[in-house]
Amino acid sequence: MTEDYIVRAMGADHQLRLFAVTSRNLVERAREIHDTSPVATAALGRLLTAGSMMGSMMKGENDVLTLQIQCGGPIGGLTVTADAQAGVKGYVREPHVILPPNAKGKLDVSGALGPGFLNVIRDIGMKEPYNGQTHLVSGEIAEDLTYYYATSEQVPSSVGLGVLMDKDNHVRQAGGFIIQVMPFAEDTVIDKLETKLQALHSVTDLQEQGMTPEDILEYLMADLGVEITDRIPTEYRCNCSMERVSRAIASVGRSDLEEMIADGEPIEVNCQFCGSHYIFETEDLREMLQQR
Repeated sequence: MTEDYIVRAMGADHQLRLFAVTSRNLVERAREIHDTSPVATAALGRLLTAGSMMGSMMKGENDVLTLQIQCGGPIGGLTVTADAQAGVKGYVREPHVILPPNAKGKLDVSGALGPGFLNVIRDIGMKEPYNGQTHLVSGEIAEDLTYYYATSEQVPSSVGLGVLMDKDNHVRQAGGFIIQVMPFAEDTVIDKLETKLQALHSVTDLQEQGMTPEDILEYLMADLGVEITDRIPTEYRCNCSMERVSRAIASVGRSDLEEMIADGEPIEVNCQFCGSHYIFETEDLREMLQQR
């Protein structure tokens, strides 16, 4: 199985900043963990794919990016978290949502999301995380992120994301790209890029033709030229652990801890991102109380 990876590059003599990713394995991993329906897999897979690329854009080693969709549709909402090493994880509130195909016969991600908001939260070690919010313009996620970049960050961008399922409802293809226009980009470059993007059917179509992330960027740039700067592995990765969960429980108020001990029942904590279960016996809780 080929590994998932992100390609970072420059296009048109540094007038365009380019990212492309193949993310089939990490989206399939998310599907397995959360037992998502096809439309939920497509929605979460698109957001995970975007998160992997956006995480890789962060400068600080400990920076964390969170993409959150709050929406009124039957899927209920999605959350994805990415780190600067392109490790990504996520969950969907209603993983088993089933909808009929949309008018084009495709998975109806837009219908699953309905109206709502996209939050982009960057924790870069400052006192307060940076939080940008925009409303969902289509619910297709790629268009919503394109709109976010233009309005919240004033960076003209084009985002393409795709997840293709096979007949067994496993992930057959997943990937995406982000193209950002630098302030000094010439109009002719922008016009050529727009023409190419308008003719593009979908990212997964290109992947079905056997295209790698490098090939996709070469295809999109046509004669504008691509300069690959690096290639970064990406994966579905959850950093939860017994120790981290212990710290979270220990940080609740003293009276809450005493109440849990008085109940005499073990405490079970489940990770929303990876499904891991952590059990804490009354004795463990007593130890936490003594250590406070």
